[in-house]
Formats: sequence, structure tokens, C-alpha cells
Amino acid sequence: MSQITLTLAGESKTFPAGITAAEALKELVSGKVRKQTVAVRVNDALLDLSAPLTAGGLFVPITEDQPEALAILRHSAAHLMAEAVLDLFGERVKVAIGPATDDGFYYDFDREQPFTPDDLERIEARMAELAAARAPFQREEMSREAALDFFAKQGQPYKVELLHEIEAETVSLYRQGGFVDLCRGPHLPDSGRLQAVKLLRLAGAYWRGDEKNKMLQRIYGTAFFDQKELKKYLNQLEEAKKRDHRKLGRELELFTIQDQIGPGLILWQPKGAMLRRIIEDYWREEHYRHDYELLYTPHIARRDLWQTSGHLDFYGENMFSAMEIEEVQYQLKPMNCPFHIAIYKARKWSYREFPVRWCELGTVYRFEKTGALHGLMRVRGFTQDDAHIFCRPDHLEDEIFRILDLNLHVLKTFGFSDYDIYLSTRPEKYVGSDEHWQQATNALKLALEKKGLAYTVDPGEGVFYGPKIDIKIKDVIGRAWQCSTIQVDFNLPERFELGYTGEDGAEHRPIMIHRALMGSLERFFGVLIEHYAGAFPVWLAPVQARICNITDAQLDYVEKVYRELRRAGIRVEKDSRNEKLNYKIREAQVQKIPYMLIVGDKEAAEGTVTVRLRDGQNLPPMPPAEFAALVRGDGPI
Repeated sequence: MSQITLTLAGESKTFPAGITAAEALKELVSGKVRKQTVAVRVNDALLDLSAPLTAGGLFVPITEDQPEALAILRHSAAHLMAEAVLDLFGERVKVAIGPATDDGFYYDFDREQPFTPDDLERIEARMAELAAARAPFQREEMSREAALDFFAKQGQPYKVELLHEIEAETVSLYRQGGFVDLCRGPHLPDSGRLQAVKLLRLAGAYWRGDEKNKMLQRIYGTAFFDQKELKKYLNQLEEAKKRDHRKLGRELELFTIQDQIGPGLILWQPKGAMLRRIIEDYWREEHYRHDYELLYTPHIARRDLWQTSGHLDFYGENMFSAMEIEEVQYQLKPMNCPFHIAIYKARKWSYREFPVRWCELGTVYRFEKTGALHGLMRVRGFTQDDAHIFCRPDHLEDEIFRILDLNLHVLKTFGFSDYDIYLSTRPEKYVGSDEHWQQATNALKLALEKKGLAYTVDPGEGVFYGPKIDIKIKDVIGRAWQCSTIQVDFNLPERFELGYTGEDGAEHRPIMIHRALMGSLERFFGVLIEHYAGAFPVWLAPVQARICNITDAQLDYVEKVYRELRRAGIRVEKDSRNEKLNYKIREAQVQKIPYMLIVGDKEAAEGTVTVRLRDGQNLPPMPPAEFAALVRGDGPI
């Protein structure tokens, strides 16, 4: 009998070939680790515990505390939900796909009658019954032709369509109870671990995300390994509803999206525009302090520019259709980089002038399907806080280090000091030499290590022209948001034949670094709204103070205070309506204005204002000039 050798934590042990992962696990680990293991990784293959092992190598248990385990749990929950739906609503329901997601799972169904919230309760109850039966998730392998016949007889056309696109001769299926699904796996050993599951909501989803296809019904859910984590997540969802930037954006009159303008296109209202201006002014000042120069570039360019840059080949599906101007094809820009390159090429450069740091708040346009649009978080027109650094190879590591310093400083200023960092490596579809990719990846890695920053390698998630660092900030309720990115690019300098004169008098190729700190202003703005629940710090608040008079007798003094504070640079409003003071105060609190300045006869006579905070606290009366100094002291620096 042939043998295999498995290695765990530096210890190796030999087993007969064909032993299951679960059997090997019993010999290699014990206690809590074995109890919490839901799958194993052998070398690069993620396997069910029931999988027979035919090759040796590095053996890693996947335990409940690992992200991979949670994904397996949720994928298994999706299968269990599909089984429950078929049990309850019959064979006329057609099943499509049901993957795990970052925060749960979903499954798409084709059913003539719409699901209702009551149906979700029934499905969830049936899932609990099925979980209690502890049915094993069993992997089966079948020829593609046999699988086509099987799902055709089952009346499942979506599975048949998927199978027609698979080139492999053999496919894998998973069975639990009476449900069989086309799936690569892996899955839980059995449904018994699915004890903390919650179905969340219904939505529509086009088959394969294509608006030309049929609209399916999508059921979203989530699952955890214990009820405590599920409860924590559900509480977070409730808190997130209160913080929804779309709701607050409407209530606080920050932005609007109108059908007559178009989906995914933002109209900034005065208060939102003021907050955006504050962000932009701070951004420009910080970049000036860090030796960047500001650029402005057009919104369209000749189509062949995007051909040269490679965007048409690698990013064409995300670009808007070309337009013809005087028989020449033009395209809305999805990126700013080719424009910065064009400015670079406008003259000759010497090695003495490097590094060159250019930045732009550049508005770009990308085609997103209507179903993917989401308030400010996913739009079709947005402004990137973009920058490009052209540098020599000996500058690369130091420039990445400098960018990280600036990046983390800016994020901290806006209130984000908790984040996860990812190093994304070469994808399957890429351009450039392996040598350049390795050099760029090493530079990013070394900069992170010298900075003492913990990071996770994200294999294959780099952009087509180079590896990158992604920083996902965490908001006050623990949600992660992708904002910052640092990308090293040898490709575009090559494509556009960029050069500089080196110390040796010869022509050399610069390296280009793409960098965004906030990502897009729209998305970052949405994150800020939800992070602060609309109650922005004083330095960010679009309205810092509102003056409220008690009677009409103070109207002249209100106007005097208003003018004095405006001259002092304070963003102030006045509420001179003939309403009761308590009503005015309550409305200012709903608008989340940091300070209410109360003016009565006494304040008018003494030349002061009574200061009330939005949380209900009162400060002693003070002259307007003293109040202005107080507000200015709440700035970011």
C-alpha cells in the first residue's frame, strides 16, 4: 500500500494513501483544535474533512477562528437555505447560485410568486429543523455529461447553463439531505454546526448580473459559529441602519441623487458642498506641506490614449461608450494616470529632479450596473484624491514609506486609527516582466516591515500593471471600508516610453507610483457620515453653530453676532423664525449642529451668547469673539 507524509507544525507523520482528512486529523491534533476544525488545507488545496488524501505535504487544520472557516460555514448555510426553500415551495423553484460573502451568504431563486418576509421566517425555521438532523455534506464526483443529464432531469436550467461553460470532464456535486448542488466545496462535515443562522432580507438580482437576463429573487442571510457573534452582528446591523448615509444625507441635506440626472451621479447640496470643500482644502494643504504639486486635467481624451494605456484591454467593460467629435473617437476618463503621464512627457527630465510628486482631485467616470449602485459608496461619477510619483529605482522604497506616513496621518485626522493592511500580489492577467513584479512587490513589503505595520498577503489581487498596498479603515462600529491604495507601476512608463537623463548621461525609465489616500471623495464622504452618524467633529461640520433668538427684540443683535462670526471664519446659521426656543434647539440637535448660540435680552445687553452643545450641555455665556476662538481651536492640526 502506498504511503503519504503529512507535516504539521514541523512534525511529520506517515499514513496510508486514501486516509481521510478527518482520520489524519485525529492522529495529528487533539482537544480544542480538533473539535473546532471544519476543514483542512493540504499544501494549496482546501479540503473537506471527509476527503481522501492521496498526496502528502503541509497539513493545516482550518479552525473556527479562521476567516476561511467562516466562509465555509456560510457557504454551507447557503446550501441549507436552498434545501429549505425547495422543501417548502416545491420543485417549481429553480435554484441559481449561492455563495458566501464577506458578511454572510445569499442564494438566487427563480420563482413565479415573490417571497415575503413571512416566507423568510418559514425558511429559517425549516433550516433549523434540517440543521438539527445533522445531515452530512457529501461530495460526489460525476462526469460533466452525467451532471448535465442529472440537472436537466431535476428541472434546474441554471445549473445546466453553468455546466455547459465548464471545460473539465469531471465536476463535483454536494449532497445534504435531499438537496444536490453543483459546487467545488469544501463544506462543513454536517449541518449540525449551523446553529447561529439568520435570514436578513430579500432583493432582486439579474441572473449573472446582466440586466438582459431574467430577474431572480435573492435571499440574503448570515451565519456564525455561535449565537453571541450572531447577536453582535445583528446589533451592528441595527446600528448601521441608523447611520445609513443615504438616510442621513437626505435628512441633513448633504446630497441628492435624482432620476432626471441619472443613477450614480451625485448632486451636492450646499451643506454637503461645504463639507466637501473642507475636506478638499485640508487635502490640498497637506499635500503642499508634503512636497506635492497640484494638477488639473480634462474629463475626456481621445480613445487611442486608453488603447495605449491598456485600459481598453483590461478595463474596457468599466468604461463608458466612446463619443465622436469631428470624426475622432473620445472617451470619458476612468482614470487620471494617462493625463499625468502626458504632462510628464511635455518636457525632458533629469535624474536630479526626482522624485516628481503630482496630485489631483480628478473626477472620473466608470460604468457600474444599476443594481450595483449604492448611494455614495458605488457611483458612476466620482472624484479621486489621486497622486502619481515618478521616481528612480533607488527612491522607490523611501517614497512608499513617505506615502504610508502621509496616508496614516490623514486617516487619523479624520478619525480613523483602526485599519487592516493588505499586500496584493500579481493577478492571473497581468502585463510587465516577472522581474519588475518581484521588485515592486519587495519594495512594498519592505516599506511595510520598516514601518512596523502588520499586513496580510492577498494573493492575486494586484492590478494588471502592478502589486499594491490596500488599507481598509474600520469605522466606529467595526465595519471595514476600502479607501487607501498604493500601487507600483513599471508598465505605464514602458507603454508611454517615459524617460529621464541619468547621472551617466544615458536615458533611463522612471518608476510610477499610483496612490490614493481616501479613494474617492464620494465614498469617503459616505464613510464619514456613517462613522460619525452625521454628528461631525466641529472642524468638519458644515454648520458649526446656529444662533437662536428668544424673541424678535434680539433680531438686530442676532444679525450683529452672525456677521462677526462669519468674518471670523465660523460656519454659522441664524434661526430667527417666530418659533419657541425649545423647538429651535430641538431642530438644531436633529440637524446635529455642534453649537447652539442662545440670544435673549440679557445676552444682547451684555454682548454675549449662551452656548449650548448638541449633546445638551451648556457652557457659560461668552463674547462672540471668545466663542470663535473656541471653535477655531477644534481644528485638525
